[in-house]
Amino acid sequence: MTRFTFANVERLEATAGELDVPLEMDEDAFRSFYDRTARPLWAYLARITGDRQAADDLLQETYYRLLRAKVAHEDEAHRRHYLFRIATNLARDGYRRRTTSPEVIQGDVEASAGGTANHEVRMDLNRALTRLKRRERELLWLAYAQGSSHEEIGQTLGLKTGSIKPLLFRARRRLAELLRGGRKSEGTNA
Repeated sequence: MTRFTFANVERLEATAGELDVPLEMDEDAFRSFYDRTARPLWAYLARITGDRQAADDLLQETYYRLLRAKVAHEDEAHRRHYLFRIATNLARDGYRRRTTSPEVIQGDVEASAGGTANHEVRMDLNRALTRLKRRERELLWLAYAQGSSHEEIGQTLGLKTGSIKPLLFRARRRLAELLRGGRKSEGTNA
């Protein structure tokens, strides 16, 4: 994961000064916020794009846009949700520009000390997630990996809060079907 450095912040401050756009946070506040949010944001971007390099690029662009935004944040949670909203929009824009489907995230699944059984389950899950639609992956990731509420998911993805529950239900059901289907087909080929 690419880390923001002091030089990056100085460059952003210089650019902001040229454009007469003040940065929202000072260096210490930004560094602290970055440390708390970069890893989960990168994991989210890697999962929804299916590309680790794209996740690196989108991570940097997301923080750059957050720093340049003229938005008053009520609290830390609001800033975090705004960050994920920016990331989601950037990933969607990149997806629209690409003509190919997302690739499987190579190396995302690592063997654990528990043995190959856990590794196989993780591989099955990774394969199934890549076969889901982009919105289904986004919903599942925000709900279960990030622990976001339905309201927060709606704000992040630009959906009505009332539609989150049925969309999550369908995404979970589709994931379960893909996981059952993957195990059945492997069992018949053996």
